[in-house]
Amino acid sequence: MLVVSVCIGSACHRRGSYDILNRLKELAAERGVGDKVTIAPMFCLGECQNGVSVKVGEKLCLGMTRDNVDALFEQTILPLLG
Repeated sequence: MLVVSVCIGSACHRRGSYDILNRLKELAAERGVGDKVTIAPMFCLGECQNGVSVKVGEKLCLGMTRDNVDALFEQTILPLLG
């Protein structure tokens, strides 16, 4: 099971982390991989200055926005799911 954590600390929350969290969940459902990935909130990942932080497995992805979250899912998450 791949774990994807979205920072919901204060700085990320103000930058729209809940929108990113919900969009990742939508994408997992749309692509039929909800049983292969856990997408969950996580408090501060320590990268407050770098925009919304998302941890995919052990990889930290910084600067996530509504504009690039779909690409993160397609290019980073899906390949890890096989």
